Amino acid sequence: MTYIVLVKLSRGELSYFDEAALECALRLRDLSGGEVWVLTMSPERAAEPLSALTRLGVDRAILLSDRLYAGSDTAATSYILSRAICRLVGIQNIQARNDLVILCGRQSMDGDTAQVGPSVAARLGIPVIANAMSVELASCDSIMDNADIVCDTRTGRQQSALPALVTVERICRLRFPRMRSKTREIERYDNSYVGADPDRCGQRGSLTRVVETFESERGRRSCVFLSPEQLFIKLKELIADTSVYNKRATRSAVQLDEIWAVGKATAEAVRGLAKRVRIIERLEVGEYVKLIKNEQPTAVIFPADLWGRCVAPQVASLVEAGLCADCIRLETDGERLYMYRPAFGGNITAKIVCKSRLQMATLRLPSESGDIVVSAGLGVRGELDKLRAFAESLGAQLGASRGLVDAGVMPYDSQIGVTGRCISPKVYVAVGISGAVQHMAAVEGARYIVGINPDRGARLYDYCDYGCTAPFEEIADIYYKY
Repeated sequence: MTYIVLVKLSRGELSYFDEAALECALRLRDLSGGEVWVLTMSPERAAEPLSALTRLGVDRAILLSDRLYAGSDTAATSYILSRAICRLVGIQNIQARNDLVILCGRQSMDGDTAQVGPSVAARLGIPVIANAMSVELASCDSIMDNADIVCDTRTGRQQSALPALVTVERICRLRFPRMRSKTREIERYDNSYVGADPDRCGQRGSLTRVVETFESERGRRSCVFLSPEQLFIKLKELIADTSVYNKRATRSAVQLDEIWAVGKATAEAVRGLAKRVRIIERLEVGEYVKLIKNEQPTAVIFPADLWGRCVAPQVASLVEAGLCADCIRLETDGERLYMYRPAFGGNITAKIVCKSRLQMATLRLPSESGDIVVSAGLGVRGELDKLRAFAESLGAQLGASRGLVDAGVMPYDSQIGVTGRCISPKVYVAVGISGAVQHMAAVEGARYIVGINPDRGARLYDYCDYGCTAPFEEIADIYYKY
C-alpha cells in the first residue's frame, strides 16, 4: 500500500487537519505495511519543517517548488498536485492503482477553502470521501466485496474501492518523533519534473483573483445587557419569534441575466442578484458537469454545507471554472459576481472574482443548523451538567468551543468555529465563551446572538444582541425555578 499525504506548510507548520491526515496514514501503514509519502507544494523555506516530518517515520518527503507556482489558487494548486502524483506514482491512469490512498486535511488554516482535496480527486478521476472522522482499510467480511476503505464521516458511514482520496477532520493528534530518530533528506522537484502546463500554473493559471482584502468587521452587533430575570424573558421572546428572516438575501440595482442555484434555500439567498434564478436539484458530479457543458450558464451557486463543499470543487475542476468557497456575501455589477469570504480564521475578509467565464461559489445559508444552539466555553467547564439541562430546557442543540474540545471535555463533532462547524441558527447562546474571532466568524449568520459571561469586557459582547454578566450558575438557578 502507498499512502500519499497532501499537506500545506503555512508558516512552517501543518494545520490540525493535515496533522490528523498524516497520523491516519502512519497508523494505516503500521497496520498494513507499505509506505507513507508526504507531498507539499511550497517555497524552498518549507524544506526544513518538511524534513522534520521524516523523524516520524515518513518514507518519502517530497517538496514541489518552482517560481512558476507562486500565486496559485486552488484550481492551479490541485492541477499541479494531480500532475505530480501521476509522475511520482509512475502512471498516468491513477485509477489502475488499487493499492493507493491519498489523504489530506479537511482544509488549510489560511485559505480555509476545503477545495484542494476534492479537486485533486476529480482531476485524477478517483472517488473522494470527505470529512472523515475515522479511516480504516476494509476487511473482507466487514463490508461490500468491492470496497477497500471505509470511513465514518460527518454525514454517515462511507466506503469506496481504491484508489481513493480522503479528507480528514481533526480527529487525532500527530505522534511525537522517537528520541533517537533522525531527519532524512527530502526530495525536491520543480516543474521540469512535474511537467505542468505553465499557462495553468501560478497567477496566470489561477481561475480566481483576490480583488481586495480587509480586516473583518463583519458580525459586530450592539449588545443590550440584561439581568438574569430579563434574560429569561428575552430568550422566550426570541425563541417564539416567527417573523421572516433572510439575512443572506441580497438585492442589486444591476443584475445578472441568470443564476443557477442549487436548492431552494440557495435560490432565495441569491434572488436579488439576477433577473432569473433557475433552481437546480442536488445531482451527482457527472450530471452537473454534463448539464453545465450542454447549457453553458454564467453563474452557479452551491450551498456551503458539507455536501456542497465536497461536490462544488469537483464540478469546478471538471468544467475548468473558478470557484469561491464559503462565501458570506455576493454582489454583482451586472457582469461579474463579487464574492466575499472569510480567511485566516475569520481575521480578514477577501473580495474575490472568478476569471473564468463560468463563475461558481458556495454560499453560507441560514438553514445549516437547528433553530436554537447553546455553546459552552472553558468558562463553564465545571458546570456542564447544568448547561446541558439549560440547553434541554430551551430545546437547543449543544455546541462547544475549541477550548473545551481540545481539553477532551466535549466531542469534536460539537465544536463550533472555523476548525469545527459554521452554523446559522435562529438563536445562538454562547456561555462562558471569550469571543475569539475563529468562533464568532462561524456563528455570524445567527439571527440573534446571546452571550453569558461575567467579564463585561469580553470580546464576545462585541458580537451579541443581548448579554448577561451574571455567573452562569446564578442564571441556571433562576431557570430551574421556572
